[in-house]
Amino acid sequence: MQAVGVIVEYNPFHNGHKWHIDAAKKRSGCPFVIGVMSGNFVQRGEPAMFDKWKRAEMAIRGGVDLIIELPTVFAVRSAQYFAAGGIRLLHSLGIVSHVCFGAEHADLELLNKIATAANDVNIMNQMHINLQLGNTYASALGQALEKQYNIAGNIISSSNNILAVEYLRAIKKFSPTLQPIAVTRQQSKYNDTTITSSFASATAIRQAIINHMTITDEIKMSVPETTSKILYDLLSQKRGPVTLSNFSSIVLAQLRITSSKQLEKLPNVSEGLHYKIRDSSLLAANIEHLLALLKSKRYTYTRLQRILIHALLGATQDQLASFDKEGPLYARILAFNQNGRLLLKKMNQTNAIPLITKTTHYLSSKQRDTDTLTPLQQMLSVDTLASDIYSLGIPSSSWNMGAWDFRYPALYIPT
Repeated sequence: MQAVGVIVEYNPFHNGHKWHIDAAKKRSGCPFVIGVMSGNFVQRGEPAMFDKWKRAEMAIRGGVDLIIELPTVFAVRSAQYFAAGGIRLLHSLGIVSHVCFGAEHADLELLNKIATAANDVNIMNQMHINLQLGNTYASALGQALEKQYNIAGNIISSSNNILAVEYLRAIKKFSPTLQPIAVTRQQSKYNDTTITSSFASATAIRQAIINHMTITDEIKMSVPETTSKILYDLLSQKRGPVTLSNFSSIVLAQLRITSSKQLEKLPNVSEGLHYKIRDSSLLAANIEHLLALLKSKRYTYTRLQRILIHALLGATQDQLASFDKEGPLYARILAFNQNGRLLLKKMNQTNAIPLITKTTHYLSSKQRDTDTLTPLQQMLSVDTLASDIYSLGIPSSSWNMGAWDFRYPALYIPT
């Protein structure tokens, strides 16, 4: 029994994702699809528009057999660590033979060439120089590739192409037998903000939801019917949308009560940024204002947003470095169908890490406050804290309670 893996966010699940699942099955020849999905906070340092359980349900009803949560300590990270976390988690399951990902340039030979070049010492040294000059990671790598290998740097200018390269780098390092499949994205560009066809970007769909606060015909055109129904129910219940602006007061409060010394320990904070964060938190009226005050060539909005989420979670650079050495320590099951049930049964014989269907079997809400947690419990406690904070951003106060992870087991969805 073998499965094809996909590393996803489904924010929300749309027609392009459905096409990707079908392509993954066809190209791999695998009858089962396992999705490793970001939880309540996503890679760009933003809250997911809807919670991880409902997004997992969208995915199962859209054709995925099993959804596993990518631990928050890898999900809210730059492409390199996001990709490594996802690949290592798929590898640890013991039954994933292929991984399928989308890219604007789905030339696997070229992407592999870039992935190999990125590990070259000369490239790494040039990248370090470029980063010191204030370039983003993608720009620093692109410039280094152009200089050392005469490879067009704009190939990795898109977020999906850089992720594709990082998936391949992670495969080479952590799972060399995993077979990569690159498919051309059948949708608008990732950051397109308007819906112009049935293959719209998630960004455009989220913007349409925010603009209209209901499921319009253009949104219906862009998502499977099952997703449309779930989105309608969520909006009717005011269980979303959840946006970064919903956390303005929480973020500013956290920054104002945190010392500069503690802010300095946050991941990716350097060159005195901790002082600027503290000072700006006293001047800013909301999170958008704060980001505008902090933005610079070196510190992009995405990088800053991740720093703010890490501040909310109490994450430190040393903590993340330790988790990066360990890799994912568990497979937290969010949802599954009948095929997923078969996969879980098989994985009980092949997995290298625990399969968690009930959080309380490994961590209780009371344990989270102790200083005697194992590395697994520490990693899991970040996920549960992320959910507790996320719930405060849900529009309806009926959904603002905490401890969701301790109450909700993995969801079985018959399809």
